[in-house]
Amino acid sequence: MKIVIAGGGTGGHVFPGIAVARAFKEMQDNTEVVFIGTAHGIESSIVPKEGFDIRLIRAEGIAGMNIFRAAGAACKIPLSLKDSYAVLKEIRPDMVLGVGGYCSGAAVLTAVMMGIPTMIHEQNSVPGLTNKLLGRFVDTVTATYQESLGFFPKDKTYLTGNPIRQEILKGDRGRGCNFFSLDKGLFTVFVFGGSRGASSINRAVSEALVYLDGFKDKIQFLHLTGERDFNGVRDFYRMRGFKGTVVPFAHNMADAYAAADLVVSRAGATTLAELMACGKAAILIPYPYAANNHQEHNARKLWDMGAAQMILDRELNGKSLSEMIKHLFENPDAIGEMERVSRTLGSADAAHKIIELAMGLMKNKGLGIGG
Repeated sequence: MKIVIAGGGTGGHVFPGIAVARAFKEMQDNTEVVFIGTAHGIESSIVPKEGFDIRLIRAEGIAGMNIFRAAGAACKIPLSLKDSYAVLKEIRPDMVLGVGGYCSGAAVLTAVMMGIPTMIHEQNSVPGLTNKLLGRFVDTVTATYQESLGFFPKDKTYLTGNPIRQEILKGDRGRGCNFFSLDKGLFTVFVFGGSRGASSINRAVSEALVYLDGFKDKIQFLHLTGERDFNGVRDFYRMRGFKGTVVPFAHNMADAYAAADLVVSRAGATTLAELMACGKAAILIPYPYAANNHQEHNARKLWDMGAAQMILDRELNGKSLSEMIKHLFENPDAIGEMERVSRTLGSADAAHKIIELAMGLMKNKGLGIGG
């Protein structure tokens, strides 16, 4: 069996694809899984490290770009379709799964035109334009949130949750504290802004340290800054005398989550899926320039249900963030309630639900062109 998973650009698209790829391999070890991505997306480095082959196509995003960059990206659409056709003709997959990101559109649409069974996964509560269009043509649509179901044809759309890497559920607090050189007895705030970091969060946390000065013997931080802000943020922690660990990136997210008493993060779909699966209390700061403002929609859903707190990026500063951290530190019952609600919303078996639908699709389609 040969499966192609198309998508990338950010970890939020790549990691769900990896979760599904691993689940396919666990079910049938001789399954061949190949990713389609771009050279400038995070998938070009992450996917090979995870042990999977990746083929690169020429594609760029259009949404949110200025007119000149959008025009340049539009000119690459024929090239992305041509590249996708060449890859799919060579691999002859039994199915193509699109997990989001600009490269998934070309690959999935090409697969549709070639008669290969196709499926897309919508991670956000409000779908982007690409998935809205693809939803009309693909064989099956899977979705993370109930709210997005109405954007797709009812007869082929299923609620599955967002796939997460199973190792995320296997974190250990003691091991995490040892690995990241944290004090096991201190309240730990885990800060990250996605695979590339988030400057507004890094800046606000640095400012918050001033307001949290009286708590430096009670609170420590594990802060993933991204490469760009690493040196400046690390120096600010040292200057303020706070305990904790500052690193640009960490692959050991399972133990990082396990070590955390509170998470401060963006509200990408994959991040939220991992937070809910781990049952973590969080302060969510939605990325304000996400397509269709989907991060704010995602965060509001959790906020409304009591699974997280939220600060909009335009309202984020050191004072507002420090006040919320202090409030939650001084109210452990509030954190406990957020953890309880978050855990009830988690879906740890989303990848297997997607695979069950994929197997049914391939069976009904006669295993596509790969046989």
